[in-house]
Amino acid sequence: MADEQLPSGWEKRLSRSTGQTYYLNLHTKESQWDRPDKPAEPKSGAVSGGGPGPDKVQCSHLLVKHEHSRRPSSWREENITRSKEEALESIKSYREKIVSGQASFAELAQKYSDCSSAKRGGDLGPFGHGAMQRPFEEAAFALKVGELSEPVFTDSGVHIILRTA
Repeated sequence: MADEQLPSGWEKRLSRSTGQTYYLNLHTKESQWDRPDKPAEPKSGAVSGGGPGPDKVQCSHLLVKHEHSRRPSSWREENITRSKEEALESIKSYREKIVSGQASFAELAQKYSDCSSAKRGGDLGPFGHGAMQRPFEEAAFALKVGELSEPVFTDSGVHIILRTA
């Protein structure tokens, strides 16, 4: 596996949080889960399918995993057995608390998120196109700064996303 030939400009890395392989574009420092099939290129003005909008966004998220998540365990629970419906109900109740002002996004993420970003209040830092699973990326880039998403489903679980920059 180590001698796997990647298109030029890409490096294979191992995620510290999930143990999964990801690929880093050495020009843009953007990462993606899918194996690249063409050489990495520096960001140019035109991004295919990118259209208007930022090249990068910064978001925080709160993830609730369920029994069908890609990796049904987290720093909070070794073996996650809740159903997808239970995960969605939890996310909806967290979203309600944030919207009503009963709790801040960061405090709920620190307490309840099944992602290692919980330690940072859910902050994922800046990321570009191709770095996150498609439904997450589409939701994140569609948000305005300060806006909170509706529940978003990915292979990881159910998220709510707060765009911070």
